[in-house]
Amino acid sequence: MDNKMVNILLVEDDEVDVRNIKRAFAKNKMKNPVYMAPNGESALDLLRQDKIPSPRVILLDLNMPRMGGIEFLAEIRKDKALKNIQVIVMSTSFQEKDKADAYKHHVAGYIVKSMDNEKFIKSIAALNNFWQVCSYPESN
Repeated sequence: MDNKMVNILLVEDDEVDVRNIKRAFAKNKMKNPVYMAPNGESALDLLRQDKIPSPRVILLDLNMPRMGGIEFLAEIRKDKALKNIQVIVMSTSFQEKDKADAYKHHVAGYIVKSMDNEKFIKSIAALNNFWQVCSYPESN
């Protein structure tokens, strides 16, 4: 399988989680460009001001300061230029309400962050396989 270079925006405020995600990418030999934002407000600024290349995928935490994940989802789904970006929630929340709210905003998936490192690495590998087999239009 060819390795598609998919731009990824990681919206995550927890430095430990950021390191774990980066480590999982490295373990899976993923070389995708990953851009970072510590909360929804910063992510919207990056996206709307074209400060980063347009991401194909956003990995989104829900519980963040200033603007949480659900608020961020509501904003990008209203924005004509951003509404078609695939969003995958990566959260510690098992709450049914959080899952339901995320899917109401058309997320591509909801992953509960595992404390089991091997399970987490496998979930990142599954994400990589997902966007490798997907066919995308030239523009959003």
